[in-house]
Amino acid sequence: MDEKHFQKIVDALAELKDTSELMLDLAYSSIILNSSELAREVQELEEHIDDLHTRFELLVLSSGFSPEESRDFLGLIRLGVVTEEIADAAAKMGEIVLRGLKPHPILKLAVEEAEETVASARVSEKSILNGKMIKEARIADETGMWILAIRRGKKWIRPKPTTRIKAGDILIASGYAEGEEDFKRLVSGSQS
Repeated sequence: MDEKHFQKIVDALAELKDTSELMLDLAYSSIILNSSELAREVQELEEHIDDLHTRFELLVLSSGFSPEESRDFLGLIRLGVVTEEIADAAAKMGEIVLRGLKPHPILKLAVEEAEETVASARVSEKSILNGKMIKEARIADETGMWILAIRRGKKWIRPKPTTRIKAGDILIASGYAEGEEDFKRLVSGSQS
């Protein structure tokens, strides 16, 4: 197998992993925020991950491996299957919200009593976050909230420290409940 093909397999597996993790974060967030918008996004991502998974398996199967290497490649295919199963589970979580099912009273109490929460806010032009990289923004230091995902237009981004925040982005964050208002003020630009 040439290096270029090998890198395509690595990239496809990384995208599968990142997308399934993003789906879990969004699925939990959809339940906590009772957000049908987030739940619909999880459903759309599930269709996307089906395509990613097929592409990944085709890349692995077209690697031209020897019979001795087949066991190692079988392990890669199994990783892809497990990643898709995680995505399917996230989609089922999103279905709870889309079907309009009320959370069990125990879940509702647990969410209310939890020290952590999930919040979303849109970045305004006047926010000091506008144009900064996640690592420069120091949102966790300022608010106790960590960025789980960024919605930019129709695209969801699983942020890295070097991801730039832009006006119009919707930030989904998780963290200590007492930091939620500080987070929303920081993102909206009503605090500098």
